[in-house]
Amino acid sequence: MRIALIGYGKMGKTIEDIAISRGHTIVGKSNRENPISTLDFSNIDVAIEFTAPKLAKKHIEHCVDKKTPVIVGTTAWNNQLPEVKDYVLKNNGALLHASNFSIGVNIFFDINKRLAKLMSNTPEYKPSIEEIHHLEKLDAPSGTAVSLANDLMLENNSYTSWVHSENTTPDTLDNQIAVSSFREDGIPGTHKVSYESEIDLLEIKHTAKNRQGFALGAVIAAEWITDKKGVFTMQDVIKL
Repeated sequence: MRIALIGYGKMGKTIEDIAISRGHTIVGKSNRENPISTLDFSNIDVAIEFTAPKLAKKHIEHCVDKKTPVIVGTTAWNNQLPEVKDYVLKNNGALLHASNFSIGVNIFFDINKRLAKLMSNTPEYKPSIEEIHHLEKLDAPSGTAVSLANDLMLENNSYTSWVHSENTTPDTLDNQIAVSSFREDGIPGTHKVSYESEIDLLEIKHTAKNRQGFALGAVIAAEWITDKKGVFTMQDVIKL
């Protein structure tokens, strides 16, 4: 498979290594010095995009216009998702987006939803979410933390919003979920969902050891989407 990398930072380089190890070829690389418009899409089977929130929509639409499936790992652009979905579907394109491509995290998402449903009948437990990432991470809270909070609210209608703070736990109302972000040197990504009552504490946690899991998941997603049309997530890939 011939892959273009839209964004060639640390994640892009890790994706490149994994893609090559799985027998694929990197035929294009786009970064600040080499914008997406310079790539020859006639030679590209699929694009993998990890850039910045303000660029994601433009990159997706460019790939759709070039009839090229696109895997998007950029986060914090979901306010534009309805418009992007409409564009992809109207133009018979293919998009797979995820807040986190790690197979382990996507299993964690499923566990979070199941636990939230179980805990919906135990109002004495108050949920909260904590995420820790490396100092270079641009968005806070992480896209993964937002997904965890939104999934929790879908399964437990006692909670209707979340409140975020950095380096501390925010104060919340009864119907709000506290989401805390911390930035520490060298942390690829840690996410914890907690339920605390006056008598005990229940926690589920995912800790990434390196970027390999994120990159592998993105390449697996690229392999999966090549013959499909529509808008998908990693849950479609792993089919939990």
